[in-house]
Amino acid sequence: MRTAMGVWRWRRNPLRRPTDLFEAWVAFAALVCVLVVAPTIGWVAGLQVDGTLQQAAHEQRQERHLVPAVVLRPASESGTAAQASASASADTSAQRTTPHRTQIVASWTAPDGSSHQGTVPAAEEPPHPGERFRIWTDARGKVVGQPLDPSAAVFHAGMAGLAAAICVATLVETVRRLVVRRLMHRRYIRLDRAWAAAGPDWGRAGAGS
Repeated sequence: MRTAMGVWRWRRNPLRRPTDLFEAWVAFAALVCVLVVAPTIGWVAGLQVDGTLQQAAHEQRQERHLVPAVVLRPASESGTAAQASASASADTSAQRTTPHRTQIVASWTAPDGSSHQGTVPAAEEPPHPGERFRIWTDARGKVVGQPLDPSAAVFHAGMAGLAAAICVATLVETVRRLVVRRLMHRRYIRLDRAWAAAGPDWGRAGAGS
């Protein structure tokens, strides 16, 4: 509102300089961009990110399965060869998400009917041989991470849209400040030139001052 009033005030003000009106219109345009353009871009970006994440979540729910597994023994009791084989069959990215959980050797049956055995994070502490729990695997039995939750996808899309809107608003404000700085520089140059022309005759009688 203050910016709009500033534009109106400078329309026919006798003290108005060309740069004053231009600065007022720049401020008004920046205000419109911050209030209208930035939220629109953020909304569009959020929709696009949400569509991508929801598609990824849908594909993960189709490709990943929650299967029952049985605890065989703690991983520390297994031999070096068994640990190496288990590490090759398990998804390391899924293990990195739970670095503080005890590693166990477990067996499970994949959705395709094949049997598997490998090192996975324990579902409960402390793990006991024979306990049953469930893990996420693909159709061939490889351990994978939990599918992306649709609500989490919405949250991440909202954050992406908010970040996009903030970036646009910041860019607009930065451009406005640069323009105003340039205008102020031009004003100082003109003032120096005017003072250089009128300064030597300032206060002299008959000099027209």
